[in-house]
Amino acid sequence: MALARLSLPLLLSVGLSIAQPPPRDSLVSPQVGADRKVTFRIRAPKAERVTLYASWMPLGTEEPMTKGADGVWTVTVGPIAPNGYLYSFTVDGVTVADPINPVVKLRQRTSASLLEVPGETPQPWEVRNVPHGTIEQNWLHSKVIEGETRDVWVYLPPGYDKSTARYPVLYLLHGSGDVAFSWIQAGRTNFILDNLIADKKAKPMIVVMPLGHAIPFNSPQDMQAKNLPLFEEYFLKEIMPWAESKYRIAAGRQNRAIAGLSMGGGQSSNVGFGHLDLFGAIGVFSSSGGPQFEQKYKATLADAKAVNAKMPVFWIAMGKADAGRERAQQFHQLLDRYGIKHVYQETDGGHVWSVWRWCLSEFAPKLFM
Repeated sequence: MALARLSLPLLLSVGLSIAQPPPRDSLVSPQVGADRKVTFRIRAPKAERVTLYASWMPLGTEEPMTKGADGVWTVTVGPIAPNGYLYSFTVDGVTVADPINPVVKLRQRTSASLLEVPGETPQPWEVRNVPHGTIEQNWLHSKVIEGETRDVWVYLPPGYDKSTARYPVLYLLHGSGDVAFSWIQAGRTNFILDNLIADKKAKPMIVVMPLGHAIPFNSPQDMQAKNLPLFEEYFLKEIMPWAESKYRIAAGRQNRAIAGLSMGGGQSSNVGFGHLDLFGAIGVFSSSGGPQFEQKYKATLADAKAVNAKMPVFWIAMGKADAGRERAQQFHQLLDRYGIKHVYQETDGGHVWSVWRWCLSEFAPKLFM
């Protein structure tokens, strides 16, 4: 059999052509104007219909985009309030992240792009020239969750590596469909804490962010009901002991807080309220205690004096346009009925990261005072 021979110049040519990056594309998306109007663009010359969805829009709505002669679809919206938002395009029925925006929000299913709209004055979640903490990704083997190896993200405050001090800890839980990294990636927890600490509005603290899906996200509904008890076991038996042995976390319930959004808010209300000996603060963002809360904790609720002595910070917050607003209000009313001291606040917005960034910015300064 004859062997094909390629000359050295041809081999080099083939190698160079393979190594070449794709042609440069001057397209810009998203483009934020000084007036806070935002222009989105996507190149889809063969598409027949393209729309935009962004997290400031009501669920189920869309913004039609206009196709130019160059095959680029464009839409300008706004002005948009300063904050961070998720958005995506739907191209002929297929939803995709912005292909030229490298800032992507990871999720259990699909992904979306992240847009930052700056304000005239810096927002708590914006990057500022202040001392910055560090973020560590850890991998923890779990015996509770069938031998899985799961990631846990940890924020360490500025100066942690040069100090021997022990710090209070906030266990911060994400929502359904999110990943362990979501509170960093979309919530900007590290920048919020950096700024609050620099402004002396919050105490330096460690923040531990585990994966909250003890049952796979896409499991049937009857299996999802097992997520809370399995996560609670995983959290109490593995996450807390691991974190408090690896990091310099101060001892005592007065140095522990637990908070979360949506699914993580339900986990926080149940784990925190069910273990008042372990936690001195609970934060519930866009969530409630769940339909079984009163029945599950009836004896504890009945002793409001003991609860109030142990739980100086019980903070519940909800977006005014959130579909779960009524459930949160019912939870607030339930606690009122039993005389459990807490704060209930509402802000503009729905079930979105712009609300949860605000929640963390408001909640963190109340801790460990």
